Amino acid sequence: MKIDLHCHSKYSKRPSLWLMQKIGCPESFTEPVELYRLARQYGMSAVTITDHNVIDGALEIAMFPDTFVSCEYTTYFPDDRCKVHVLAWDITEAQHHELSIARENIFDLVDYLHDHKIQHACAHPLFWVNDRLTVQHIEKLALLFKNWEWNGDLNPSMNLAVKQIIERLTPKDIERLIDKHNIVPRSPEPWRKNLTGGSDDHSSINLARTFTHVPHAESLEEFWVGLAHGKARVRSQGASPQLFARNVYGIAYQFYKNRFGLEQYVHKDIFLLFLDRALRAGNDIPEPLLARIQMFFAGYRRAKEYDHTTTSILDLARLEAEKLIRNDPQLMGIVRDGVTRTNDLDQKWYEFVNQVSNKMLVHFGRHLLDRVVRARIFDVFHSLGSAGALYALLAPYFVAYSLFMRERSFSQEVLNEFFMDENQQGDLHRTPKVAHFTDTFYEVNGVARTLQQQLATALNLGKDYSIITCRDESNPSMEGVYNFGSVGSFMLPEYPELKVLIPPFLQMLHHCYEENITHIHVSTPGPIGLAALGIARILRLPISGTYHTAIPQYVKALTDDFYIEDMSRKYILWYHNQLDTVFAPSEFTAKELIENSISEDKVRIYPRGIDTERFHPDNATSTFKEQYGIEDDIPVLLYVGRVSKEKNLDVLVKAYMNLLQQGVVTRLVITGDGPYREEMEHSLNGSQAIFTGYQSGDDLAVIYASSDLLVFPSTTDTFGNVVLEAQASGIPVVVSNVGGPSENLIPNETGIIVDPLNPVTLTAALTELIVDSERRIQMGKKAREYMENRGFHQAFEQLYAMYTGNESNCNDQADTILKASVEFVTQTLVS
Repeated sequence: MKIDLHCHSKYSKRPSLWLMQKIGCPESFTEPVELYRLARQYGMSAVTITDHNVIDGALEIAMFPDTFVSCEYTTYFPDDRCKVHVLAWDITEAQHHELSIARENIFDLVDYLHDHKIQHACAHPLFWVNDRLTVQHIEKLALLFKNWEWNGDLNPSMNLAVKQIIERLTPKDIERLIDKHNIVPRSPEPWRKNLTGGSDDHSSINLARTFTHVPHAESLEEFWVGLAHGKARVRSQGASPQLFARNVYGIAYQFYKNRFGLEQYVHKDIFLLFLDRALRAGNDIPEPLLARIQMFFAGYRRAKEYDHTTTSILDLARLEAEKLIRNDPQLMGIVRDGVTRTNDLDQKWYEFVNQVSNKMLVHFGRHLLDRVVRARIFDVFHSLGSAGALYALLAPYFVAYSLFMRERSFSQEVLNEFFMDENQQGDLHRTPKVAHFTDTFYEVNGVARTLQQQLATALNLGKDYSIITCRDESNPSMEGVYNFGSVGSFMLPEYPELKVLIPPFLQMLHHCYEENITHIHVSTPGPIGLAALGIARILRLPISGTYHTAIPQYVKALTDDFYIEDMSRKYILWYHNQLDTVFAPSEFTAKELIENSISEDKVRIYPRGIDTERFHPDNATSTFKEQYGIEDDIPVLLYVGRVSKEKNLDVLVKAYMNLLQQGVVTRLVITGDGPYREEMEHSLNGSQAIFTGYQSGDDLAVIYASSDLLVFPSTTDTFGNVVLEAQASGIPVVVSNVGGPSENLIPNETGIIVDPLNPVTLTAALTELIVDSERRIQMGKKAREYMENRGFHQAFEQLYAMYTGNESNCNDQADTILKASVEFVTQTLVS
């Protein structure tokens, strides 16, 4: 016999999921008779309904063959009111009345069930019904219940934890628990447990995917005997966040269909019909021919009326959804022929929602960024309001992934604590897995080079560390790099080379869940950084971030607009305040962050290393000077980095021209590229300055070692990786007194710190080192010595430990943020 021992009908009124509570949606809409029909269709030998604290649904099908009355009772531990759900099967109406009184105290309830020999089980024993469940409660459940449930609605890891607990229990464990809790076990040989299986279905979508199978049982009586003697087997297809989310969508759809009387429109609208097929089980009747014709012309008319500039985000979602359905043969097949259990609808529904939400995300992102850039502040509020529709569309997935991640973590915690005395818990701890979100991995700057080196070092050291990025063009595949294609982009008018890419949020969320990521680190506050923050909160993961770039200073240099600069500063501070830990690349930056209201407790100094083997004085070669026609005895003044005005290169131009006018013999080499290059070349016309373009790897190492002095006048750099690379290559540096680079040298021993905004002082410092070759050479040797203890492996080991040591209050923050978001969505839906 095969029976789904846990399922719900429309008589389960109050949902436990707070998302449903907020929109006023009941827990289930399934008609009892329809539930019976589907269960029999799916091969169940008998059918019961276990609604919460009521038996109306079970009584409604009691006249059908092979049925019995059951109920899922909410009961309480008397001392702290911790809720537990208990399944009681094959009961009478009189027994239900008495059980409804006894359920106020779990001990009274269990005693009644045993005294009256009622078949029962502890439903989802590790699931916290009201957030009060602890390991101590679970230990008590081990003394009270013989039968524990494998629940088809929960993360499989939670069910596996239940299975491990009951399989590993010994008489010695039971003795320990009796002494600890002073509870008499309610069954003989209490260390021997049975597993029962139930789908815990609320939408009819999940019905009979998990059930209890007793081989050779030919009657209900034989079924219960087989269960009591340990012959029952649980059969389950396994739950997933995608299945759970589709169940939530299904209940919500049925709620709104019922509330707004949508039944009359289903066969007249392709979008509604697809929803009906995908979100309601047993709906496999093809629509009439006339309805197909009506749907075709309605869709054609809407497509002609579609206007990107005026369409609201909700109308956009509907239009894009309909277009997607029409253009996808599989989705049209669902509309035409209905669905079966082999349709893999969980995956298809996920892909459908993902594509529609991506279209909405691009629409929303472009509108929002356009209004921010154009300082249309009141339109910004309008755009933010439309975000409620996007959140409402994705909320079931947010809830599903959050819940499944929490179940996975809690299961781990329970196993670790439950068997703490056995010294067997070592294999139960998760190995740290760090996902580093960045939008600069494939760029040509110092941050990108550092990340590439970090990844190589992590792989070499055997660390579980991966890069998550987003590019809309092809890049070579690399081990440890997950490049998600962007779903759209936005060009900044003041910075045309920089394209803001919109990442596929739902795909990134799914990836982090499936890969069992334990820690998130982020290197950008842009859209990818926002995605990382959202994923961290949904999955309840600690998140840290590195403050790489002084963005407000960049904005000021690029726009010369105080309003935009101030708005960017407020955003950057807000973003970094959301992180659990903020890594500052220098003391200067750390102090600046703290002064700007970033909590001092969050700020850490980022341990930055350098590839001292690649960047080495031995890379010096005469070939470099020959290549660019530089005489051997002429000192090379080198700049490496982005060629843009915010690096104060206009001041460098003036200082270099001053050197030439004063008769100081030197050649300026600019290695890098950027928007200021053309203007800079024009300003240096006739000066014999050399532009090498962007260089990397060994070619860059040769340029460093073959030069004589690095000048880096930027005041917007939070670290200045090139300063380390130059010193490791054995040449001294001249850097700004503002920002991080000034902390990466020994003043007057490996380099000189100047006011870079003053061409006179910059000229004087450069003259000093160019003219005094003996001092320059000694400073170069000292610089190499200084870099010897800045190796990359040591720095990364320290950094990785800091990444994975950040176990913060992320769970509490996740609850607060998610619930606040639902309040926001609820108000949006109401209005």
